[in-house]
Amino acid sequence: MPGSLASLDTASDLSDDSFDLEEEDRLEQEWRESLEQLQQLVSLVLLPYLGKFLGRKWSYWAVTYG
Repeated sequence: MPGSLASLDTASDLSDDSFDLEEEDRLEQEWRESLEQLQQLVSLVLLPYLGKFLGRKWSYWAVTYG
């Protein structure tokens, strides 16, 4: 009997390890999706506003000192 208990502990350890790997893969996938969303936010929202702001500043300085 004691040998069978040890084998059950080993089997449960293996299943815990596979669960941890699945959980880690899921968390990594969520992290990549979050980074992709952040990249889209920057490229679609922030960069156009930054370009508009810098374009207006550039035209002001070009007209004033040009």
